[in-house]
Amino acid sequence: MNRYQRNITIALIIATFLAAIEVTVISTAMPVITKELGGLDLISWVFAIYLLTYAVMTPIFGKLADLFGRKKIFITGATLFLLGSALCGLSQSMEQLILFRALQGIGAGALMPMTFTIVGDVFKYEQRAKAQAIIGSIWGIAGIFGPLVGGFFVDYFTWNWIFYINIPFGLIAMYLIWKYLEEKIEKRKRSIDYGGAITFIIGTTALLYALLSGGNEIAWNDRMMYFLFGIAIIFLLMFSFIQLRVKEPMVPFHLFKNRHLLIVNLSGFLLGAILIGLTAYLPLWVQGVLLLAATSSGLTLIPMSLGWPIGAFFSGKFIVKIGTKPISLAGVILIALGTIALSFISSSTPNFVLVVIMFFIGLGFGLSFTIFTVIVQSSVDWNNRGAAASSNAFLRTLGQTLGIAVLGAVLNQHIGGHTNNGTEVAPHILASGLHSVFIILAIIALICVVLVASFLPKEQPEFAEKETS
Repeated sequence: MNRYQRNITIALIIATFLAAIEVTVISTAMPVITKELGGLDLISWVFAIYLLTYAVMTPIFGKLADLFGRKKIFITGATLFLLGSALCGLSQSMEQLILFRALQGIGAGALMPMTFTIVGDVFKYEQRAKAQAIIGSIWGIAGIFGPLVGGFFVDYFTWNWIFYINIPFGLIAMYLIWKYLEEKIEKRKRSIDYGGAITFIIGTTALLYALLSGGNEIAWNDRMMYFLFGIAIIFLLMFSFIQLRVKEPMVPFHLFKNRHLLIVNLSGFLLGAILIGLTAYLPLWVQGVLLLAATSSGLTLIPMSLGWPIGAFFSGKFIVKIGTKPISLAGVILIALGTIALSFISSSTPNFVLVVIMFFIGLGFGLSFTIFTVIVQSSVDWNNRGAAASSNAFLRTLGQTLGIAVLGAVLNQHIGGHTNNGTEVAPHILASGLHSVFIILAIIALICVVLVASFLPKEQPEFAEKETS
């Protein structure tokens, strides 16, 4: 890694850490925030709105990066993210906090796909997995240190500082990208797909709002739910029609003719559902079934955060020697074995067993997600890399959103009517519901194994050997 690549990597590490830690850091502070601002009934939207705006804006910023360059979009995304952070820290009500979290999510929708895209631009194929492993390990570090950092600021300062601390680090990342990132953008008349952007925002927002609200704020059989799904279908069909006719489509559908991209995107969609299922429901098993403290549930997830960067490291080390398919297949097999093991646990299973299982699942995610990202970066040329990376990120997020909606509905089928004053449920009832959730996760993982084993091409991606630096 030369000096130029090192400076860019430092900027990308900082940007990734800020976006990754944002969820875990705020989760620790939320009890204090709700105590001061009120609005306990709105707590889920503090997280959901960030996910929604992030998902909606990711493909839009990805295409804009292909048109106007990565540097401008990275700076724009970082500016919006830091502005949102500052305003979140100044919030005087829960409604204000939710609004400004939406602005943060818009900024993150530019930062994260630009990170993947810039790695593909400045590193050669044989270097990409190593660089991606370094950046990918930041997610694990954020998962470990996020709750600790959040707790520190809440205990020794005020909750506002969990947002303010983003600003100096974000400015450093912006400075490094602005000063060092070199781009050669072809000077030509740009055609912006306004119709595609508008129809995509309306259709996707309606869809994600319905999925995030279904069974909670809005009943699944409510008229409002039918209206939201109707709006989503109409505008997403309009979006598809527009994409097939405009000169510079926001999401070039021809990319999905590439088998590497198609299989990786489908796999990322499925793995996104598994990841959110584990993150949301394993702590519930530890606290509600094993009846251990909240600290223990956090410690159960930490091994996944440790296994992830180790898997990412090995994927970077061996990608050139053995190729992308064997490594990604090994990753999804480890995830499948781990989720299958979870489907056999019981209330008598010691927590140590869960720790071991989560380590190997994290190892699997590190192997597979790192390779999937490299495949996306190496399957298209510069002019389509932003759109390809952002589409992949969007599908992962959509997988998480659909996953939490479906798994939540399954769990509610088991515990509905068995709660005590709407807050507590007997451990054996909860165990039954979570057991069904874990079985679904195992089935999804097995589908992913079949998908990668049967359909991911053995040969390297088309632009694997192309010079990018």
